[in-house]
Amino acid sequence: MQFFASLGEIPAGFGPTAVAIGKFDGVHAGHRQVIAALREVAERESLTSTIVTFDRHPLALLRPEACPPPLVSNAQKVELLAATGVDATVMLAFDRPFSEQSPREFVERILAHALNAKVVMVGADFRFGSKGSGTVDTLREFGAEYGFAVHVIDDVVEPEAGSETGRRASSTWIRELLAAGRVAEASVVLGHEPSVRGEVVRGAQRGRALGYPTANLSQNNEGYIPGDGVYAAWFTADGVRYGAAVSIGNNPTFDGVPEKQVEAHVLDETIDLYGKVVEVAFVEYIRGQVKYSTVEALIEQIADDERKVRVILGYPEKKEA
Repeated sequence: MQFFASLGEIPAGFGPTAVAIGKFDGVHAGHRQVIAALREVAERESLTSTIVTFDRHPLALLRPEACPPPLVSNAQKVELLAATGVDATVMLAFDRPFSEQSPREFVERILAHALNAKVVMVGADFRFGSKGSGTVDTLREFGAEYGFAVHVIDDVVEPEAGSETGRRASSTWIRELLAAGRVAEASVVLGHEPSVRGEVVRGAQRGRALGYPTANLSQNNEGYIPGDGVYAAWFTADGVRYGAAVSIGNNPTFDGVPEKQVEAHVLDETIDLYGKVVEVAFVEYIRGQVKYSTVEALIEQIADDERKVRVILGYPEKKEA
């Protein structure tokens, strides 16, 4: 996939293109259906399938107090988009000048001049230009003028627990699921396992003393951290994937643990991970955080957690020393 971090990086004569525009936070099931339709049209009409997205949620600039946390970092988003097979992605800086351009400027600069768009795909609620003054109807009018067709993509509805009709796949819904620890359900709506990425830093070494050493991720993580609890997860370091039991929270049995600490106990491996950037992909929720009255009770619980994680991930039983 070709990647352009600004309009200036797009070479002259690029395209002609089929373009899908959106935030694409999480690159979830709804986004994937849009991209599948985009690639189909592009192949049929000999166009370059191209995503136009932004380096931040528009609310981060316009109303920061109301801006939701992102599901993925920009780097994670680019990787997820590349994995869909799209030909190119343009990630534009949503800064003040960008937010103040008129709908016509948006169409002329991006769609007509930079991308030579012939097909543009958007959702029914798409807005563009200063103060969101451009609508789908506005885009169609410009399409007739600049020579591109506008395709409106229907929402993707996924099954929802307790609902007969399901629910629109959205980043908002995924955040709700992750905050509640429902990572398996979030994986269905995402179309991939939710994950966080961060550098392994030195912790208090409590896990090692208990017989269950952990890799502690720094507080500067990429991705949305699920709600507090213990999870079965896949842990990837240096391109190698391992099974892991992961704890999220402040470890209430001990004092002085930072809020939202992500600690991963890698199964059956002893690896020097300090300073490495690793990824944790969450598979299933095991239990909530509990404060234990004794260290012995905590060790017994951790051993039970590991047994459950092994079953979920298909790992063999732990060999006794």
